[in-house]
Amino acid sequence: MSALPNLVWLRSFEAVSRLGGFTAAGAELGLTQAAVSTHISALETQLGHQLFERTTRKLELTASGRAYLPSVRKALQDLAISTDSLFGNRTAGSVTIRAPISETVLIIAPALAEFQKTHPELDIRLLSAIWADTALETGTDIEIRLGTGNWPGAHAEPLGPEKIVPVCHPALAERLKEPADLMDLPRIHILGFDDHWPRFFEAQSLTQPSGHSGVTVDTSLAAVELAAAGGGVALLLGKVAARLAGSGRLTTPLDPGLPSMRTHYLLNRDNSSPRKPAVQRVETWLRDLFAA
Repeated sequence: MSALPNLVWLRSFEAVSRLGGFTAAGAELGLTQAAVSTHISALETQLGHQLFERTTRKLELTASGRAYLPSVRKALQDLAISTDSLFGNRTAGSVTIRAPISETVLIIAPALAEFQKTHPELDIRLLSAIWADTALETGTDIEIRLGTGNWPGAHAEPLGPEKIVPVCHPALAERLKEPADLMDLPRIHILGFDDHWPRFFEAQSLTQPSGHSGVTVDTSLAAVELAAAGGGVALLLGKVAARLAGSGRLTTPLDPGLPSMRTHYLLNRDNSSPRKPAVQRVETWLRDLFAA
């Protein structure tokens, strides 16, 4: 055991390898960039091998680093799983779900009450995320993300195809008879989805309007509230739009919309440990919910 490197050094090595830099690793671990750099240097000294190629522009694993990383990552994951199972305060029936804030509020939460009626033994914790982080969140049993399916350290299971559809207040929809009518209405833009409006106009063979008409918000949830107040037309994901249309708050006047470049994924960490039965039941429910 005396030959084992310092656990803190190994955590820094794994974080730098996954996040691609000392600064990002330090932010995740609550350390300074200098501290992480010191950990890596100390680890390399003890091992007698260079783990990273350092240049002014990028940081890359050496052959030794690439060979060492899988064992370090598995060891840290096994230790975390063992610690949680033996000493964690979460019961066998507790499940923590993390999802984008709009999906949490508009899709999962409204359906959760009915699910709880049939599974009262489960203790559900539902967490919201505004931006998708690179690292999987610790303490999370189930993670749903929106993207293209490429997250290091995770298996991403697609939850069905997505589309983009315009939504607006029913009163405003009376002015929308065809896509060209959108040119004269205020448009709601969502940060992180800057390609939606240009792609939508291109698909309709329309010229992108010059200028930036409308309001920009940082979440789809804010776009929903603005559109519901009659503040303009927003482009939302079809699964969210369908539930809003069902509630009567908003309508989708120009369905069927446009295929989305992103879709929802169910993320699992890459390990061989069996998942709790409670987690498996909730995952099955979420697959059905997002497939509807």
